[in-house]
Amino acid sequence: MSRPFTPKIVTASDLVDGDVVYLTAGDGWSRSITEAELIEDEAHAQLRLLHAEAQQTRIVGAYLADVRPGPNGPEPVHFREAFRATGPSNYAHGKQADL
Repeated sequence: MSRPFTPKIVTASDLVDGDVVYLTAGDGWSRSITEAELIEDEAHAQLRLLHAEAQQTRIVGAYLADVRPGPNGPEPVHFREAFRATGPSNYAHGKQADL
């Protein structure tokens, strides 16, 4: 018996700056997980992943990540995605540079 599908987002790394990015519903890429398209259908998730993987001049390493719906948009379920959403582990660059 297969597992039930859980909500997903498409995430990857920006090819130029290496930052974590998320595919939006408008086919753009955002550095904020809250702007990611929340995908709740397995077939649609696979189509969105194929769409992302075709953008080899923009991103690298696209994959589907588990999330849950939150009040401000998708929220990570696993530690890895929570860590990636906050940026590098040092404050000198990336998403945490503004803190």
